[in-house]
Amino acid sequence: MQPDNAPWWASATAYQIYPRSFCDSNGDGIGDIPGIVSKLDYLSDLGVGFVWLSPVFASPMADNGYDISDYRDIAPEFGTLSDMDDLIAQARARDIGIVMDLVVNHTSDEHDWFKQASASRDNPYRDYYVWRDPAPDGGPPDDLQSNFGGPAWTFHDASGQYYLHLFDPKQPDLNWENPRMRQDVYDMMNWWFDRGVAGFRMDVIDLIGKDIDRGITADGPKLHDYLQEMHEQTLAGRDVVTVGETWSATPDNALLYCGRDRKELSMVFQFEHVIDGWDPELGKWKPRPFDLPRLKRTLGKWQKVCAEDGWNSLFWGNHDLPRAVSKYGDDGAHRVASARCLATLLHLMKGTPYIYQGEEIGMTNVNFTHINQFRDVETLNFHRIQTEKGVDPDAFIAGANDNGRDNARTPMQWTAGAQAGFTTGTPWIEVNPNHITINAKDDRTDPDGVFARYRDLAALRRTSDLVKFGDYTAHDQAHPQVMAYARHLNDAQLSVVGNMSSQTVTYNVPDALALTGRDVFDGADAALGGTVELHPWQVITVKS
Repeated sequence: MQPDNAPWWASATAYQIYPRSFCDSNGDGIGDIPGIVSKLDYLSDLGVGFVWLSPVFASPMADNGYDISDYRDIAPEFGTLSDMDDLIAQARARDIGIVMDLVVNHTSDEHDWFKQASASRDNPYRDYYVWRDPAPDGGPPDDLQSNFGGPAWTFHDASGQYYLHLFDPKQPDLNWENPRMRQDVYDMMNWWFDRGVAGFRMDVIDLIGKDIDRGITADGPKLHDYLQEMHEQTLAGRDVVTVGETWSATPDNALLYCGRDRKELSMVFQFEHVIDGWDPELGKWKPRPFDLPRLKRTLGKWQKVCAEDGWNSLFWGNHDLPRAVSKYGDDGAHRVASARCLATLLHLMKGTPYIYQGEEIGMTNVNFTHINQFRDVETLNFHRIQTEKGVDPDAFIAGANDNGRDNARTPMQWTAGAQAGFTTGTPWIEVNPNHITINAKDDRTDPDGVFARYRDLAALRRTSDLVKFGDYTAHDQAHPQVMAYARHLNDAQLSVVGNMSSQTVTYNVPDALALTGRDVFDGADAALGGTVELHPWQVITVKS
């Protein structure tokens, strides 16, 4: 992708909103769409180009909206279709696009399609889902496990068959081999495009091509046929952005999703740098010690994958992941410095950066002490499963506090006041007590705060071709504390050196990074070279 033919989203910084936890306008303890509208000026000030909105569709909320019962309506706790139209229009007036969360690997079991499918085996909607006869012993057809723990098959008494759910039993998987079902999905996508949405983030989209009879759940044989058909039916000719959540993406298959001639997606979320930090057996519930060289190798690898084709997504966190400053930084004495450092090192790489709500003020993980404080269905399921197997409950809670999804879902910390200014009522999940010292109101008054750095980075993304399109070259990948790289475009260079530790580091700058020029943020004269002393979480940025 080059400057002369780049789409609008190549210049944009994205911001993810988890609506339930962002801003509550009516005091019921649940964030809502009018609450989001009330914060659009905040997002405009930050400089974001589009907002990825986690699901606001009608839903019984078994998985906080990722179980959709009606794709063409809004959950009452979030508002109405009129509220949604207002959000799209008011965001657009501020040059912010609204990107909706497309959840089409599965629906809710309360969706009309599944109700029809459950009515009888010969119902026209039966084949919208994946059904199998019981095994000879009457049990599930195979031993496939759900991503949320337990069997991926649930028996439906009335029709005598099992249905597939790769997640919660209330999230039956759609059968993408059914062309009528696919067309209904495409019609729904076009309906939202006609309402003015700027694109879709596609939830676990690498699972829609599953071939269960061959034991394939992700990256199945027909996946890219479906994505190309989706593009043809909905995306072709539209000036929109699409990003696919693809846990199975590898350097070998990533460009199948986002290569410029593939006619599939704009970009993908890949999670190799996330999975690197998990225990090989117990997964995220037992995090591995932080390993900076491993993280740098993975990030650098993906910069190479999309160096000439495709496009990267850049992110530290989202609604499924721990808080960035707690996972990768220092959420104690060096919280502000480490949050600014993490932002700088990620956003000056090549790709579209995503800010998860609260990241721009350095929000931290929560410290729950009892399982009753958690709300996430995945955490609650795995707590039951693992403690039944003998895992120490306190050890599980420690792992959940490190890596669990509720870390990202505690309410946005707007002020030091009651309930962090999120709601006038009782929040659906506890507010982090540290909102007294960590909140948007206080951080925004600090010219050296976290928000200020994110705002500067978004401005650079909009205005600097070097930041948007420059080649990426990593240096000193094995260094245990320093991340260093260069960006090049034509004759221009940007050198970036960051100390990702809470200790002072003496660093010998490679000749290829040595540069005399100006600081990329304030334009002051700056130089990099020789031996430098880097304070904890300090980043030096020099452009020629």
